[in-house]
Amino acid sequence: MHHKRNRASAGRFSTGFSESPAPMSIRKMIALHPDVEGHVNQPLGDAAHHLMYCARMCLSCADACAAEKMDMRQCIRTCLDCSDICEAAGKLAVRRTGANNQVLREMLELCARVCDECAAECERHDHEHCKLCAQMCRECAADCRLAAESL
Repeated sequence: MHHKRNRASAGRFSTGFSESPAPMSIRKMIALHPDVEGHVNQPLGDAAHHLMYCARMCLSCADACAAEKMDMRQCIRTCLDCSDICEAAGKLAVRRTGANNQVLREMLELCARVCDECAAECERHDHEHCKLCAQMCRECAADCRLAAESL
């Protein structure tokens, strides 16, 4: 299973951490939940991982946009909205006590749409921070869609 994940993530945004199981991993934390009994919905674990990074990338991009000399208000707003939605979706994705799959599915679908909108806005700009943010948003959107389908 792990080998497939590495091939599937080839060419994807690197978070700076190895794709091998690490002592500090959201997937491992989910697997340790008593109600999960070691079984992790891999697409949901992947989405939770990317949601955390995407929220921070969008926040950082908004901050960098604020320092640009040109009018970046729309990009800032879009990045901040995306950050907040990713943060909320990430919180729902890691909760394993009880179930609320319909809400989680709808939140993941919403997050995918918001990430696509943020990526489109960031792709309108030539700033490197916008390019990185757009890439992260596209990957997060794809993972959110896969996770929503897995529920």
